[in-house]
Amino acid sequence: MRDGFAELTAKKTILLGISPDDGVSHQKFRAKYKLPFALLSDPDKKVLTAWGAWGEKNMYGKKVTGVLRSTVVIGPDGMVKKHIKKVDTAKAAGQLLPYLS
Repeated sequence: MRDGFAELTAKKTILLGISPDDGVSHQKFRAKYKLPFALLSDPDKKVLTAWGAWGEKNMYGKKVTGVLRSTVVIGPDGMVKKHIKKVDTAKAAGQLLPYLS
């Protein structure tokens, strides 16, 4: 998303990330990876759960509970236009472009 940020914002897109990590952790992560968009904190995992972005996954061969990387495109009318449940982080920005006005 970082590398495609200019192309996404040219389509009047607001990009936000969300995880259960706290604000201090987000600040360090944004600085380390030079992210030009905001990261929101959801420590109770209410939003992540509601959007299907929190659940069981495999990590290094073990089943764990955690963030399921996904992307939701919400239109100007507030309606979900697309929900990409398994995000390929290298191609994520390009995956969104067909769904943006």
